[in-house]
Amino acid sequence: MTRTHRIAVIPGDGIGREVIPVGMRVLEAAAGRFGFVLEWQSFPWGSDHYLRCGSMMPADALDRLRPHDAIYLGAVGHPQIQDNVTLNGLLLPIRRGFDQYACVRPAVLYSGARSPLAGKKPGDIDVVVVRENTEGEYAQVGGHVHAGTAHEVAVQTAVFTRHGTERVMRFAFELARRRGKKRLVTSVTKSNAQGFSMAFWDRVFAEVAREYADVRTESLLVDAACMDMIRRPESFDVVVASNLFGDILTDITAMITGSLGLAPSANLDPSRRHPSMFEPIHGSAPDIAGQGVANPMAAVLAGAMMLEFLGEARAAAAVEAAVVTTLAEGRWLPRDLGGSAGTEQVAAAIEQGVSGGW
Repeated sequence: MTRTHRIAVIPGDGIGREVIPVGMRVLEAAAGRFGFVLEWQSFPWGSDHYLRCGSMMPADALDRLRPHDAIYLGAVGHPQIQDNVTLNGLLLPIRRGFDQYACVRPAVLYSGARSPLAGKKPGDIDVVVVRENTEGEYAQVGGHVHAGTAHEVAVQTAVFTRHGTERVMRFAFELARRRGKKRLVTSVTKSNAQGFSMAFWDRVFAEVAREYADVRTESLLVDAACMDMIRRPESFDVVVASNLFGDILTDITAMITGSLGLAPSANLDPSRRHPSMFEPIHGSAPDIAGQGVANPMAAVLAGAMMLEFLGEARAAAAVEAAVVTTLAEGRWLPRDLGGSAGTEQVAAAIEQGVSGGW
């Protein structure tokens, strides 16, 4: 029987609508080559839905997504809508509703991509940031008092549970074992200033680390981690961090490996009780939307992560290899990587590689 995977597609806004169709075509090429079927169902949710209906997605959105094996997301964001509205109206409800507690963001310096850091060669940087994805600083616990007056007060509370903290740390340790590279997990906090939540994180990390005697550990304050990600990025392997710190660090890892246009992301429910979600980490980029110049590589690499999670390891490897080869060849590089190729030209080169056309 032919293997079939049901994929929910949310292209979203801006360049999401340009890069996700490219990713779908590349994944279809991989499916044809490796003998499985991808059944796509598209959901037109995002900022246009908000401007029409007052919500980023309908009230029954999670019920409509739940039967799928995975979710393929483009980007959300619109100049007329505050970012916290788009985040809390679509991304966070999906991540929390489907318990996608492990956000996995790899960053590799590939041949053909240029790091802004002097002297870094292809392969020197190969790091995965595991970001706790369902609680922490993005828990949306808080409120306002005396709103709109001169005495207005805003309170935002970060939430850290032992259950949530332990499980994301164990995920990071298991990932370091599977990668089999440096076997190093770096924990990032700010416990010198946040003496309750972050000191708690440090304590739990030390406890979990005792279960993984074969994996080395390192604990850094977030300001030192940002500095060291620039100063010595080649020393990192797997980084585990809270929702906020992981989000900040992955913008750094994306830029030191060439571009946000190369940075994929997976929002995983490792238990597989719910669909996991795969997306590029870049935003909707309204300044270049509709111009045909967006780099689709991050979306394609996110698709490769999706295939691997679905058990199609050979197809995932072929998709990643096609991106890497396109980069290394240098003929069809997008604008953000120093080339002049448009979205469709980059897409055609990657598709050819996946189909075995080189």
